[in-house]
Amino acid sequence: MPSKSSKEYLFKALLIVTLALFAGSFYPLFGQISPGDLTTAHSKIEGISNCTKCHVLGEKVENSKCLDCHTEIKNLMEKGKGYHSSSDVKGKDCFKCHSEHNGRDFRIINFDPKAFDHNKASYNLSGKHAEIDCNECHQPKFISNLNLKRIKDTYLGLTENCYTCHEDFHQNTLGNNCGSCHNTISFKPAPKFDHSSAVFRLTGAHEKVECVKCHIKEKRNGKDFQVFKGVLFESCESCHRDVHKGKFGNDCTNCHSTLSFKDINRKEFDHNKINFPLRGAHANIKCSGCHGSNLISKPKFAKCTDCHKDSHFGEFTVNKVVRDCKDCHSVESFKITSFTIADHGKIKFVLTGAHLAVPCQSCHYQEKVRQWHFKNIGLSCIDCHHNVHGSEIEEKFMPQTDCTSCHSTTDWKKISFNHDRTNFKLEGAHQNAKCKECHESKTEEGKVKFKFVSLKSNCQICHRDVHFGQFNSEQKGDEPVCENCHGFDNWKPVKFDHEKTIFPLKGAHEKLLCSACHKKVSENENVFIKYKLRDFKCASCHS
Repeated sequence: MPSKSSKEYLFKALLIVTLALFAGSFYPLFGQISPGDLTTAHSKIEGISNCTKCHVLGEKVENSKCLDCHTEIKNLMEKGKGYHSSSDVKGKDCFKCHSEHNGRDFRIINFDPKAFDHNKASYNLSGKHAEIDCNECHQPKFISNLNLKRIKDTYLGLTENCYTCHEDFHQNTLGNNCGSCHNTISFKPAPKFDHSSAVFRLTGAHEKVECVKCHIKEKRNGKDFQVFKGVLFESCESCHRDVHKGKFGNDCTNCHSTLSFKDINRKEFDHNKINFPLRGAHANIKCSGCHGSNLISKPKFAKCTDCHKDSHFGEFTVNKVVRDCKDCHSVESFKITSFTIADHGKIKFVLTGAHLAVPCQSCHYQEKVRQWHFKNIGLSCIDCHHNVHGSEIEEKFMPQTDCTSCHSTTDWKKISFNHDRTNFKLEGAHQNAKCKECHESKTEEGKVKFKFVSLKSNCQICHRDVHFGQFNSEQKGDEPVCENCHGFDNWKPVKFDHEKTIFPLKGAHEKLLCSACHKKVSENENVFIKYKLRDFKCASCHS
């Protein structure tokens, strides 16, 4: 026996068929039983014979019926994309928004583009996309589906692929994921691109190079094209010219780094492999010091003067050829010379005595002009030393201002002068006196002054008159003559003869001590022994 539901279904089917036959027989008179005309978009399925294309017999319009025709919507919903997959639509019946049988001109799609939230279409508008008009993207030329392309004013048919709307300037050389490098704010530059993720990572100075320096622009397929993929980088020569022309191989990293081409990796580069090994001070010189700021110059190195200026200004020129510096200097230090004291002994000026300890610059370096000189700097003492005696020494004692007449290079203070050659022969205690005791004095400014020619020979020049003028009557010129009583061995009056005075000593007077008659007196604040007695009466001494 058929079930109750089956009976209802058969009844409904029979009723519809009957109505259809009835309507067909009386069509001119009664028309169809539809509640109203379909919209223009659905007008092609008008008629009672097409009802089941949308309706289930006796039931409401099911979404599945709609999606059987609107496959573009169905495909999006199956992928969980598009507006119909959003919370606004999901779970609703299609007819809730798209009502039919309301006439040909009824607006079945009630959609306001300006008020539409594009985020609900599974495509968030950001950057420049949020600023442009909807029609700039939603155009038939950007729709690849021919069926959708024919639909007027449709918002379907676009994909999330950038190439849907934008031209692929990379001509399909970098794939279709534009978002891995670009953003929606601006196509240039590509802020999301990280060169460290590429096979060739940028380091050092490469980080500052403009992209176009390596990624050149050219014409390809008649269009502007910038090469990003396939750029050669197997060696530095792929981009850089080998200024060394292969002399050091093709691996530049043996010497250079990406920090700077001028920054040479000295630990790796072996200068000994070339014709000029670096030794001594040369090992500490910057490469640019010899090879120039661009490090491409190839300097001469046959002679030192190929790089270094002649500090001696041609003084060591022999037969019009400047002697090489290495004859005297080494690469360890220019200041250290291999010219020895023995070598100095082979020239006109032999180093002796204290000269052996004098630094070279004391004689050979002129501070005023800051230059070294070795020839024609003089051979006599006064060429280097100041003649402190001036005109105090006569020519016969210092011919041609030759200091060696008295001094030696061993000890400047030790004098070898023979005083007997002068008019003042040194006798007695004078032989033990130091020269400066007689010949040296100090000015008011405290400077030492030497006297020789201007030094007089009378005693009072050096010695004080302890007699305070008692013997001025016995004088030569204006000064007393001490040698009448005194000798040079000591100060005792060994030459004095009392018999030659006006009071010869007789009798008991001969045995008296001098002090018995010659007493100490004080006159004019001077204390001295009174030798010049004027009164010789007996009563003057005897009571």
